[in-house]
Amino acid sequence: MRVSVITFPGSNCDHDAFAVFSSRGHSSKMIWHKDTDLEKPDLVILPGGFSYGDYLRCGALARFSPIVNEVISFAKKGGLVMGICNGFQVLTETGLLPGALMMNESLSFICKHQLVRVETANSPYTKGLAVGSVLDIPIAHKEGNYFIDKEGLKTLEDNDLIAFRYCDTKGQITRASNPNGALKNIAGVLNPARNILGMMPHPERSATDTVLTQDGRRIFEALESYYGTIA
Repeated sequence: MRVSVITFPGSNCDHDAFAVFSSRGHSSKMIWHKDTDLEKPDLVILPGGFSYGDYLRCGALARFSPIVNEVISFAKKGGLVMGICNGFQVLTETGLLPGALMMNESLSFICKHQLVRVETANSPYTKGLAVGSVLDIPIAHKEGNYFIDKEGLKTLEDNDLIAFRYCDTKGQITRASNPNGALKNIAGVLNPARNILGMMPHPERSATDTVLTQDGRRIFEALESYYGTIA
């Protein structure tokens, strides 16, 4: 795959994403936020971090970076776009994904290992993953409390657009397993065309041999499996 990783002022997971894809044999490129050329990617990554210092609110200023207009155009043509943590926040600001990421219920920054349950196998990002399987993927955010109105939630649930939910070791969706107060324990969502994913957990932080869990690899393997069917 050809992967373009966007770098905003304040991004801090761009190099992690770049390194993971490069280590897996993909052609990875770093794209600066002021650029206007995505350089013909198969996949665009909006990485985690604190774009523009999270001024105003997370993702609100990054949405107006020149490169984001190209991301929007790419996504609307069916291109694969994955927003991780701050990238998820940017995607909701653009309207490419519904809902909003609010302040954690605790009002504190959370950085820890977190279990999530796969809710759908019907996406490029979860292809081949068993629905109900549990992944250990770290989180690191202060504004990860996902919210959407009642009608929007019904649309997500009726159309199988919830990708991941926070869960316990048995895969149960409980109040205690919800780290940030997210509505219905939602950790990641898809757009109706399923080419765009936003997720708060960081799979790029759980995809190498040097860390405690490699469950993030399963998401990258899913993307590779999907890409192999269309290449």
